[in-house]
Amino acid sequence: MSKYPYKKTDTDWKNQLSEDEYKVLRHKGTERPFTGKYNIHFQKGTYSCNGCDTPLFDSNSKFDAGCGWPSFDEAIEGTIEYIRDKSHGMIRTEIVCNNCGGHLGHVFNDGPTATGQRYCVNSVSINFEQKE
Repeated sequence: MSKYPYKKTDTDWKNQLSEDEYKVLRHKGTERPFTGKYNIHFQKGTYSCNGCDTPLFDSNSKFDAGCGWPSFDEAIEGTIEYIRDKSHGMIRTEIVCNNCGGHLGHVFNDGPTATGQRYCVNSVSINFEQKE
């Protein structure tokens, strides 16, 4: 049983998401670097979870880290769960949507801004809504 408020069956997720979105959001995959539509994207607005539409990041927190994935220096408070990740021979902090449990990426303590954070996010995990 999922601990997240937004619940769907695996079949429902497969019907809602593309194959790549499903692989990343539901099975902790990653998109290839420099291929995501939001990597170099700097319009004003809000980035939301592609699984449940929960607002996660404001465009004011986005920066170009040169790592190949969209990068943010902070999340909207209360929207992210932080999980210790020991996969691939590394110790990292995985970030997931606090509403649906969708895998977003990882956060690192090497950001160039005052927060010192770099939220490294898969483009397929998020949607963007432009501010007018």
